[in-house]
Amino acid sequence: MDAAAAEKSKSEQRIGLLNGFAAYGMWGLVPLFWPLLKPAGAGEILAHRMAWSLVVVGIALLLVRRWAWAGELIRQPRKLGLVTIAAAVITINWGVYIWAVNSGHVVEASLGYFINPLVTIAMGVLLLGERLRTVQWVAVAVGLAAVLVLAFGYGQPPWISLCLAFSFATYGLVKKKVGLSGLESLTAETAIQFLPAVGFLVWLGARGDATFGAEGFGHAALLAATGLVTAIPLVCFGAAAIRVPLATLGMLQYLAPVFQFLLGILYFHEAMPPERWAGFGLVWLALTLLTWDALRTARRNAVRLAAARQNSAVPVPVPVPVAGRGTEPMTPAAGREESAV
Repeated sequence: MDAAAAEKSKSEQRIGLLNGFAAYGMWGLVPLFWPLLKPAGAGEILAHRMAWSLVVVGIALLLVRRWAWAGELIRQPRKLGLVTIAAAVITINWGVYIWAVNSGHVVEASLGYFINPLVTIAMGVLLLGERLRTVQWVAVAVGLAAVLVLAFGYGQPPWISLCLAFSFATYGLVKKKVGLSGLESLTAETAIQFLPAVGFLVWLGARGDATFGAEGFGHAALLAATGLVTAIPLVCFGAAAIRVPLATLGMLQYLAPVFQFLLGILYFHEAMPPERWAGFGLVWLALTLLTWDALRTARRNAVRLAAARQNSAVPVPVPVPVAGRGTEPMTPAAGREESAV
């Protein structure tokens, strides 16, 4: 790689990091936004978010002129069904999160995104038959212990956290199966959400319970801005995902729940009794183990890849196969246990 190419690569990574910080920073600070939409209830806010998100991403797609995927999606009933499931699951996630923030449960909501990686790993084992390394098993066990401690502290299981973690993990699993890009996937999902959302808003208006238009222009503008609040972080995330390594992106994801947790403690002044601190401490221990293990595995795989490339650059005599035996090339499957998540 020459100097110009190396400098361009560094510049791309810097842009990616800035976009990653922006995306997770906005997701982390979004609890400051939802209370501004009161007196609208969580249901009305959710419906506006679904409707206005389609408007925003639709305009974005018009600008970039990317519509070919829509026809292909319609002609694939199985993939369309998966998108419908993703839309339903993210609707639950959005609704619970908005309600949690506006009901004074910001800390518990942040816990949901702290334990989300642990839930994702557990789902990979149970649903996809993935194998875990020893450290990953330990992290999952510590995470389960954290949930039990928090259940004791709350007097009941942390339902908000569990609902957010499981819904988002399911959403990620389904999106992995669909294989659409972020903008296209959000467009398809909000297109499915749009009619139910508008129908609910019309029903609210007919009952006289809608706040859109009844609380002044500023309130209506804030409700419409829910589309931007949804789409802009996703665009930044997409720009980061193609420029920075996956391991770096995985570490950046903790910024959002950290910001949410700090907001819950320092800005919203939510209570944190000792047993709750103990539960969060266990969660952070589990995440530390996961991060350490992921970085260690990434370094090990990088060393192996570099060695394989160096060896491939050296001419090696081709062995003559012996009857009944064959030569087996090095494949990614050979390191399956090291890369399983």
